[in-house]
Amino acid sequence: MTAERVRAAAWRVARIALQFGASVALFLVVRAFGVEMFKIPTPSMQGTLMVGDFLVVDKLRYGAFVPFTTWRLPAVRHPARGDVIVFKWPKDPSVNFVKRVVGVGGDTLAMRSGVLYRNGVPVSESYVASATMEGDPTTDAFYWQRDYLASNLFARRPSASSSYWPSLNRWGPLIVPKNNYFVLGDNRENSLDSRYWGFVPDSLVRGTPLLVYFSYEPDSASNFSWLTHARWRRLGTVVR
Repeated sequence: MTAERVRAAAWRVARIALQFGASVALFLVVRAFGVEMFKIPTPSMQGTLMVGDFLVVDKLRYGAFVPFTTWRLPAVRHPARGDVIVFKWPKDPSVNFVKRVVGVGGDTLAMRSGVLYRNGVPVSESYVASATMEGDPTTDAFYWQRDYLASNLFARRPSASSSYWPSLNRWGPLIVPKNNYFVLGDNRENSLDSRYWGFVPDSLVRGTPLLVYFSYEPDSASNFSWLTHARWRRLGTVVR
């Protein structure tokens, strides 16, 4: 092999390496600042999102974080009422959740017989899955709400706390703190959401789902359920 051919071969290898490196770098930049993939593991958003849905998440809309820093790019806008958002769970930031924003800072929220009230007005929620649970369960996890009762904050006294016994479908009125969000799952009867653990600080919001790029019905009896149980009709579904 002549020296010229050696140089040509070396240049081809170098060009391929540069192209590969550039592709990897572009992928990392897009993933860090643009979009990311997210899988739905639970039925908490059933009716809008299904277990086994794979989502494309827009990270730029609310301001993507610069990797390995606390810096954040300017947001196009902040999460609004009705937005579906992906965020880090306040109880364990290593876990990502996806829920719907029903209240922003300054809103007064309450629920009566499963109907959401915002600032005293009932909210029409066509996206909420039909309730199937009998009764209206309660749990000690709801008692954090006592510190945010509107009656307590306005009167500056804890008198209402002792008589406040919230349940799954009856709670509030609560006032959402500034720069925080109150989120609920569309599948209200089967959702671990703000009713249980509180508000989502703006600093934990990661992005908003754009569309479903793949979906399948998980089946523990099949190693190929991603293929044999694919929901082809859901591909390209826009998340609203």
